[in-house]
Amino acid sequence: MSDEKDRPSGDQPERVNRAFDALHESLGDRPTDEERDRLAKLREAATAGDAAGMRARLAEVKEQHGWLYDEMARHPEVATLVNELALWGF
Repeated sequence: MSDEKDRPSGDQPERVNRAFDALHESLGDRPTDEERDRLAKLREAATAGDAAGMRARLAEVKEQHGWLYDEMARHPEVATLVNELALWGF
């Protein structure tokens, strides 16, 4: 079990928002409205530390928008956040 010091800091929502803003910038106009909506829901779940919501949103993106999932996995800030949240049990 991880120590409290290993858990995300109070700036987690800010980090999530910065990472997703950078992802949106790198994606440009490629995502459809539906894909942007999926990303918004994933951002909300990550900001809230909602593990079940994150897993569900990630599964939806992976299943229905494979290219977008690949872009998320390649984006260093987003990939790091998702990995950290998974390690902390969120």
